[in-house]
Amino acid sequence: MGKKGGSNRLKIQSAPPFWEIPRKTRRFVLKPIPGPHAIDRCYPLGILLRDILSIAHTKHEVEEILNQGSVLVDGVKRYDIHFPVGLMDTIELPNINKTYRLVPKDGVDLRPIEITHEEKNLKLCKIIRKQKVNGNRLQYTLHDGRNILHDNRFSTHDTLLIKVPEQEIVSHINMQSNTVVLVSSGVNVGLMGRVVEIKEGTYLLPRRVLIEGITDDEGSEGRKKRIELPMDMLIAVGVDKPLIRVS
Repeated sequence: MGKKGGSNRLKIQSAPPFWEIPRKTRRFVLKPIPGPHAIDRCYPLGILLRDILSIAHTKHEVEEILNQGSVLVDGVKRYDIHFPVGLMDTIELPNINKTYRLVPKDGVDLRPIEITHEEKNLKLCKIIRKQKVNGNRLQYTLHDGRNILHDNRFSTHDTLLIKVPEQEIVSHINMQSNTVVLVSSGVNVGLMGRVVEIKEGTYLLPRRVLIEGITDDEGSEGRKKRIELPMDMLIAVGVDKPLIRVS
């Protein structure tokens, strides 16, 4: 009788390029299960803990850590080594008193950065869809698969700062001129910039945003660099500065 269900492993050659793992030491690697993030936009929790954060040395050690309930993703205990973790997710490790957030950084789609205890329950989520539901209320779908019902009329591509796991909306960021944005994919991934102009889409071209790169050095050439990107590649993170740490 044939096997039922999908595979729980992935050929290592098919793993996303941003997974910083040895490519010639083994044939297969952990595969993320279907969940809040697409396979090519996330890490399996086991890979993140073992290969990226070096919390454990083997798959068995990772399983023991997870079985103890010692890892929280967005404030919820996770026990599956295949659970997908992606953009803006927070990973809390209470046993060693550390918390990380996954962000695009240094040309890599996802990298963990250490954040403070005060920010561990805060998360930026981009609105990717909205629709009316029963009761004439608006339902907003966020980039990590969450759905939030709210009476305020936010726009697609805006960003919500929410408190997890309660999903309480703390703040709202409009995608408009002077908004600070972060490039989440493409060759400019990890670049932070300020919106200069928003260009409406056409039948052939998507809605586009002209941004000016931001660097720590005001006089550097990086600050003068202007690029035009599809709005789908950007996530708003603040007005004058990011609301939470994202770099």
